Amino acid sequence: MKSYHLTVLVIGIGLAVAILYLVRRDHLYIRQGVFWILIAAGSLLLGSWPQLIDRVADVLEVAYAPTLLFLAALVVLVVKALFGDIALTRLRRDLRRLNQRIALLETEQPQRTEPEEIGSPPARG
Repeated sequence: MKSYHLTVLVIGIGLAVAILYLVRRDHLYIRQGVFWILIAAGSLLLGSWPQLIDRVADVLEVAYAPTLLFLAALVVLVVKALFGDIALTRLRRDLRRLNQRIALLETEQPQRTEPEEIGSPPARG
């Protein structure tokens, strides 16, 4: 096993352990954790069997196998960025709707003129 194969293998294991730690500590949602675990598994797979990328490149008739890795990584990152933008758009839309609902509720309630005391029954008008 060559040194760069070992390096990729160690990076894959380290990434998997870090992702599991982040998911367990609730710093990363499961949905995003699954994506990164798949990336770590791919790294482990290619680190364990580096001939695999050569075989895939031969099947796809790619002359230089590492360019296939770069292309795959680029596609994965673009798709991940797209999903991130979709999630961000959904969050912004939900936040805007929530703000609108709060504004409607505030306009429906009468304005209080005097502050309520703690422990006193609510004023009815």
